[in-house]
Amino acid sequence: MKVRGKTWKFGDNIDTDIIIPARYLAHTDPKVLGEHCMEPIAPLFPKQVQKGDIIIGGLNFGCGSSREHAPIAIAALGISLVIAKSFARIFYRNAFNKGLALLEADLTGLVEEGEEIEVDLSSGIITCKKAEVTAKPIPAFMVELVNEGGLINYLKKKLED
Repeated sequence: MKVRGKTWKFGDNIDTDIIIPARYLAHTDPKVLGEHCMEPIAPLFPKQVQKGDIIIGGLNFGCGSSREHAPIAIAALGISLVIAKSFARIFYRNAFNKGLALLEADLTGLVEEGEEIEVDLSSGIITCKKAEVTAKPIPAFMVELVNEGGLINYLKKKLED
C-alpha cells in the first residue's frame, strides 16, 4: 500500500492534549474532533490540511493520556499517515485500532514542511527530496487494520467471512 501526501511537521513530545484538547473530549463526532486537532500549537491546521496529507513528528508522538480521541481527530482530517521518530505505545495501538497508519522514522531533518513524499507502508520505504529512508515496515496484520478502517471494522469483516 503506497501513500503520497504533503507533510506537516511537528516537534517532539506532541501529547494527546495538543492533538485534541481535553475540553473537546465530550464530543464523539470525528468531524468535530478534527476541527480542533492541533489547536493549541497550530490553530489553522484543521482548515489547511488536505485529505492524504502526512504528519511528521519527532520523539514520543502521542504521549500523555490514553485517549482514542487523538487518532480519531487526526484521521477525521483525512491524514493518511503519521511518521515520527518514536510513538507513545498506547497512542500507537489506539491509532491502528482506529485505522490510522503510523511509521517510525526520523524525518525531522530531511523533510521540509509542505514537501510531498511517497511512502510504501508494506516495505517501509519513504521517498523524499533529500533521501530514501527505510522505516520498519508495518506488519501485514496492521496494514489490514488500516485498510479496513480499524479493529472493529476488521473484526466485523472477519465474522462475515
